[in-house]
Amino acid sequence: MRWFSNVCTRRSGETAKMRLKLLLVSDKAGCSPEMIQMMRDDIIHSISKYMEIEKENVRIQVDREAFSSETGQALPVLHANIPIRSISNKGLY
Repeated sequence: MRWFSNVCTRRSGETAKMRLKLLLVSDKAGCSPEMIQMMRDDIIHSISKYMEIEKENVRIQVDREAFSSETGQALPVLHANIPIRSISNKGLY
């Protein structure tokens, strides 16, 4: 029984860590965690039409890195890390 409790604790700890990261990123980028999750889900849905990806390992991050040449202000930048398992060429020609 002790082994089972360690597995559950580790998973809830990992979940809490991911939620905290998402909250910190969303705060820095100026958008809500819900919006980042919706973007992640949409990106996964769109890319999955063309290739098989590791959905559980998709990482989406929004930062303020780029600077606008017009205003000189920091702009949000979207970074997506999407592990690809395979690419299907069906229907491409």
